[in-house]
Amino acid sequence: MSITDEEIEKIEEKAYLIRRTVIEMLTEAKSGHTAGPLGMADIFTALYFHILKHDPKNPDWEERDRLFLSNGHICPVRYAAMAHAGYFPVEECMTLRKFGSRLQGHPERDMLPGVETTSGPLGSGLSQASGYALAARMPARPDDSGRSGGDGKAFRIFCLMSDGEQEEGNTWEGAMFAGKYRLTNLTAVMDRNNIQIDGNTEDVMPLEPLDEKYRAFGWHVIPIDGHNIGQFVAACDEAKSIKEKPTLILAHTTPGKGVPSIENDYRWHGNPPGKGPTDKIPADKQKEMFLKELEETRSMK
Repeated sequence: MSITDEEIEKIEEKAYLIRRTVIEMLTEAKSGHTAGPLGMADIFTALYFHILKHDPKNPDWEERDRLFLSNGHICPVRYAAMAHAGYFPVEECMTLRKFGSRLQGHPERDMLPGVETTSGPLGSGLSQASGYALAARMPARPDDSGRSGGDGKAFRIFCLMSDGEQEEGNTWEGAMFAGKYRLTNLTAVMDRNNIQIDGNTEDVMPLEPLDEKYRAFGWHVIPIDGHNIGQFVAACDEAKSIKEKPTLILAHTTPGKGVPSIENDYRWHGNPPGKGPTDKIPADKQKEMFLKELEETRSMK
């Protein structure tokens, strides 16, 4: 799955639009998470517009790749990417977190076609994705009772998770399981942005060395710049070529990417524009300034 410079430019432009949508929908909702969604916009855009095998017009297509979002609170960027990819109108993004909306504060599988799992409790996604990957890989043959023994499918399973989730024991149970069963059809992508709601991860609960830990659990690990589309596409290609191991793409990202005033500031982990810290930008000016800074950052490329 190679990618040209022209394709990278198109994805970067789409990521800019998705970031705009994230800012607008969070402002409208008056609640939600800002830093993570902005930081993961490049990866989600690359997934939905280049990497994933999927069909927005047929979201239940049996041969589609499966995307598990473990850190469900960053769902605004997933919703925005899905909308721009054609799953539903972009205007529907403005219903985020409203009563009756399909776009809840954490994704609900039964409410929105194209969402594979309901997520909310952190640390569950890798175990869910690992079990799904094992079932997908099992040979599709009858067992002694005449029932199918597995799916025998060739699609890939992607699990997106946060670095803060590495503090959850369930994450490591999933990592052990995937390593034991050599789930080569599983690619995990960790958003290594170094923040969580209470502060910097290495202050709250030191996580390093993450790459060595996953290798010790039997994983192939690829560190990348999470804002470099070419690196991410190449890492996904490499994951497909790895035999006998699951792959972790350790994506180093900048929380709040594209809006310099809030980049790397953990206080924006769980605050939307208009509700966040006011030491740099007054609350009533935050949406306006975020969009202005985003446009300026785009023009500097």
